[in-house]
Amino acid sequence: MVDDFTRLESDVLGLGEMLELASDEERVELEPDLLEATNRVEALYKETLFNVHHADSAAIMVIKPGAGGTESQDWAEMLLRMVRRYAERHDFAVELMDVTAGDQAGITYAELIVRGERAYGLLRAEAGVHRLVRVSPFNAQGKRQTSFSSIEIMPEIEDASEVEINPTDVRIDVFRAGGHGGQGVNTTDSAVRLTYKAGTPDMIVVVCQDGRSQLKNKDKAFTVLRSRLYEMEMKKKREIEDKARGQQKSIEWGSQIRSYVLDKQYVKDHRTGVMQHNPANVLDGDLDEFIWAGLEWMAGQRATATSSGDDD
Repeated sequence: MVDDFTRLESDVLGLGEMLELASDEERVELEPDLLEATNRVEALYKETLFNVHHADSAAIMVIKPGAGGTESQDWAEMLLRMVRRYAERHDFAVELMDVTAGDQAGITYAELIVRGERAYGLLRAEAGVHRLVRVSPFNAQGKRQTSFSSIEIMPEIEDASEVEINPTDVRIDVFRAGGHGGQGVNTTDSAVRLTYKAGTPDMIVVVCQDGRSQLKNKDKAFTVLRSRLYEMEMKKKREIEDKARGQQKSIEWGSQIRSYVLDKQYVKDHRTGVMQHNPANVLDGDLDEFIWAGLEWMAGQRATATSSGDDD
């Protein structure tokens, strides 16, 4: 990246000198070169937003509804669809590891892996609480309701040496896989459930019933378990750094990163101020503006932490 910056700096300085000496007609001829230089500057700037650990890894995502019953569960399923549509737009592959259907509609839990170029580096901007405001289709009086669902994101940790797991700390159960809504999709005990407790206040449970191979599901489940343990350590580190800086971060549902207000036709990101007035497009996976703005905001947060004397 340093070499790219040096070359770009030299080219921009040279172009600037040419523009200073050029006539009006010559400046018109230099416009394509100016546009190319602008695009190169923007591309190089975007590269700096991926200066985080595991930016090139696949993204493991967990989607869970908040309080609110069917309405929140339906919202969680809408977020799952939004993420999958974003992945389709960018030719990313999605593996649905586990999903639990709600009693009436929606989902109570979903875990998926998104694979593609810098999937984690991009999608980490979507982590947080998402707020939906709409006239609920599940309310007989047609009242306006607010629902919350959360998206957790962690990088896929495939290297077993990076996060060591003692096999004696893990209970492995196998069972017959079931599809969304409970319909059978397999006739063998291919689904795998890992239960891990060592060193954590609560048990970590990982379920993988994505494939028909029990061995592959087991390997994938251990990858997710490593990723969760890695993210727990990173979260602990961030909390220690926040405490050292005197920062308090709310973990309540009110700390949403984005609001989707359907009856007033807008979506607003509360971190960046970015707003769009076509929520249907956003819910159909058009997230690029929000994601890039979110990555810039996160880079600013890291810069602030570094300037205060913390390590990234």
